[in-house]
Amino acid sequence: MNAEIIAVGSELLLGQIANTNAQFISKGLADIGVNVFYHSVAGDNQNRLSSVIQTAMSRSDLIIFTGGLGPTKDDLTKETIAKLFQKELVHDEAALQYITNYFVQTNREMTPNNKKQALIIEGSTVLPNDNGMAPGMAFTHRNITCILLPGPPSEMRPMFNNYVIPYLYSKMDVQTKFHSRVLRFFGIGESVLETKLQDLIEKQSNPTIAPLASEHEVTIRLTAAHPSETEAKRLLDEVEQEVLSRTGSYFYGYDDETLENQTFDLLRNNQLTIASAESLTGGLFSKIITDFPGSSSVYQGGAVVYSNALKQSMLKVPHTLITDHGVVSSQCAEWMAEEIRSQTEADIGISFTGVAGPEAQEDKPTGTVFIGISIHDQTHSFSLKLAGTRKAIRERTVKHGFRYLNQLVKEGQ
Repeated sequence: MNAEIIAVGSELLLGQIANTNAQFISKGLADIGVNVFYHSVAGDNQNRLSSVIQTAMSRSDLIIFTGGLGPTKDDLTKETIAKLFQKELVHDEAALQYITNYFVQTNREMTPNNKKQALIIEGSTVLPNDNGMAPGMAFTHRNITCILLPGPPSEMRPMFNNYVIPYLYSKMDVQTKFHSRVLRFFGIGESVLETKLQDLIEKQSNPTIAPLASEHEVTIRLTAAHPSETEAKRLLDEVEQEVLSRTGSYFYGYDDETLENQTFDLLRNNQLTIASAESLTGGLFSKIITDFPGSSSVYQGGAVVYSNALKQSMLKVPHTLITDHGVVSSQCAEWMAEEIRSQTEADIGISFTGVAGPEAQEDKPTGTVFIGISIHDQTHSFSLKLAGTRKAIRERTVKHGFRYLNQLVKEGQ
């Protein structure tokens, strides 16, 4: 199948909300081997929506719609599609009863327009809405399959997972199944990673290799098609081994795992505690690590020491060290890490100092960063040259801190 996703709603075109539905559906379709070649957005206007649908019909055999199934006058999706395909709209009794019961149970008046949500296109397979009122629907007409889904993500996502995927499987060659694995990398750019794997990408067939840049890191999705799960795993293992033989030093995990949660789990599983001393990151490290449930067993606490005076008074950074090396230095980062570890009696101390910008500091350019880690009676410092906005430099600095922590804890296991 070649798919197209059409999101309906003027609020999308006005920038009032982001079209996260299309991203979610595209990922779900990729997982089962359905190609998505186009995304479109149409406002709440029947003529313009009709034009978008007619274009989609000329180039796609699977069209998935989100939005426009509600009770109000500007919810036009199913009316527009029914008119284009010359089909009638009929009430789905189960949906109508569900809507009626909802208003009775909540002791609210049911206005006549709410019945509109129970209308479906004749001949459709009804997709139950377990989290809302308007059901979804699916039908095939002249070799074009249309699937209509509600707009709210809290309704659309479970409907897609629970009902759309099985529906699509019923229309596909079930002998072939798609198995995917995501490899996660940090510390290497997408273009460099792709260059290292260029020959593999160019000759890919089965499994396929798809690099993708995400928030300050890179992922690679490997997808194998095979009736046998065992054989698909073998194919994925072979390609993964070749990929990691070239890029393994940047690899840290699989699928939905993050560098932060993997490092947190490493600390907790090894019964290690940590404390932080932060300058340029302004408490970002402590915020991220305390977001994890159970963080009190890992994180002792920390200090945000932004001024030089506070570095000296709170962390006892010597004046001579600042005079000789500056606060943006490996020497200062190491001292801060050792001192916060000592003061909090933690197993590990980590520190962040540097220049987030936009101006230079101590004659050091924006993006100059030093990270100190005191662990296992040894203190390490790491220097970085980062680019980007002030926000991006701070975020990437903390991510590098988690990476170095990850490496050092694994080495000490």
